Amino acid sequence: MTNEELQAWVQALSQTAFSMEFSHRAYFNARLRTTGGRYRLADHNIEINPKMLGYGKEVVAGIIKHELCHYHLHLAGLGYRHKDRDFKRLLAKVGGSRYAPAAPKQRKYHYQCTNCQQDYFRQRLVNTDKYVCSKCHGRLALVGLAQKN
Repeated sequence: MTNEELQAWVQALSQTAFSMEFSHRAYFNARLRTTGGRYRLADHNIEINPKMLGYGKEVVAGIIKHELCHYHLHLAGLGYRHKDRDFKRLLAKVGGSRYAPAAPKQRKYHYQCTNCQQDYFRQRLVNTDKYVCSKCHGRLALVGLAQKN
């Protein structure tokens, strides 16, 4: 999905769910890591995490509705924050998602003890000359990149 398709989808959802027009920009932001999307107060744009497309269109639609709640309430001068009653009511009314699903796990480095075969998964490379197994103090060996479940 491109940014233009996302823009059209956000405008259509705003019209159908809120009966209001969305007149700013909506686009993907790959730098978003832990959130599904965000509404920017300064310029009223909406950013969506492209990784959320892997969870299906229904999930992304819920995220867009969530961000549109922030958008329309902020422009109307009502409570747009998560803790505000106006936000909670509007979100429940339009069926937006309260939380985004957890982002997929990043690939991690897989290390294994050469003595006891204890597995270790790490985000970053480990100096195997300096660090040893926590169970038996054996040497660690890099097995490779692995997806931790």
